[in-house]
Amino acid sequence: MSYPETHSLIQEIKEALATLSVPEKAAFFPRFFKTGKGDYGEGDLFLGIKVPEQRLVAKEFYTKISLEELSILLSSAYHEHRLTALFILILKFEKMKDKAEKDEMIEFYLNHLLYINNWDLVDSSCYKILGRYCFENQREDLLRKLSGSDTMWHKRMAVIGTMHYVKKGFFELTKEFVTQNIKHPHDLMHKANGWLLREMGQKNEKELIDYLNRNYKEMPRTCLRYAIEKLDEALRQDYLKGRI
Repeated sequence: MSYPETHSLIQEIKEALATLSVPEKAAFFPRFFKTGKGDYGEGDLFLGIKVPEQRLVAKEFYTKISLEELSILLSSAYHEHRLTALFILILKFEKMKDKAEKDEMIEFYLNHLLYINNWDLVDSSCYKILGRYCFENQREDLLRKLSGSDTMWHKRMAVIGTMHYVKKGFFELTKEFVTQNIKHPHDLMHKANGWLLREMGQKNEKELIDYLNRNYKEMPRTCLRYAIEKLDEALRQDYLKGRI
């Protein structure tokens, strides 16, 4: 399936990343990203590379690499390989004009969800690729399917994918997904839901307040704290103390 030149290019990218490895970060990242047994990032491997440097590598190689080749990098056991692959995808997607190419990119993205399996991988890519595509093509069904998935990363991808909608002033999909998963047991969903509500409030505070007034007593504390972070302090305290 893969040709010798494919392996050569992938090896070149991996070697470029390897030269940027910092041993101290390689030791720290597994703790930061919770890779212990039973944790959300169980088994993930790290080289210890800073994100800005991964972006530079992506910028160097994104015009040279095909989706077939990128599949190899995105399926790597190493976190930084996968994140760099996603940065490459974003750069490719942002340059695309042809709808057929974008359709192919989205199919590729959805076919590789197994490897988009930590919060930074989700957050860095989903709204810039999937969220934008769904908004521009009225394909909210793709996000709804993810929001209804049993997999936490898919649910997070759905709600954060609505960031593109929020930036354009459309809030209903965000509210729909937050409400659907408001009782999710994991704090990574609480944070994602609260983050998107906060972003909604930054665009339209009335929309946030209306939503909070109907739902804040049902929200996990972390979600609420994220959602109200930018509100007036007196109003924040009213929500935190249940006075509304």
